[in-house]
Amino acid sequence: MMEVEKKKIVSFKDLEGWKKGVRFAIEICRITREFPGSEQFGLTNQLRRAASSIPANIAEGYGRESTKNHIQFLKTARGSLNEVETFLYIGL
Repeated sequence: MMEVEKKKIVSFKDLEGWKKGVRFAIEICRITREFPGSEQFGLTNQLRRAASSIPANIAEGYGRESTKNHIQFLKTARGSLNEVETFLYIGL
């Protein structure tokens, strides 16, 4: 059986979910640049805020003292992901 090398997590920046969340938020910003200017303070703003809250909540949860609090922030991040998905259905 092949052993998988485990990297030690010393910061929220080591978390794969955080890394993917940051890349996702950057992609949402790129996509929303194509939206009409009339959406700048509407759907564009909501999408960017929801997308950026995904890695932000993962990072904040990592810094919490208890597993229960950490899990709650991960659930909030998942909720933000669902929010982005909904906004994309509306906007695209």
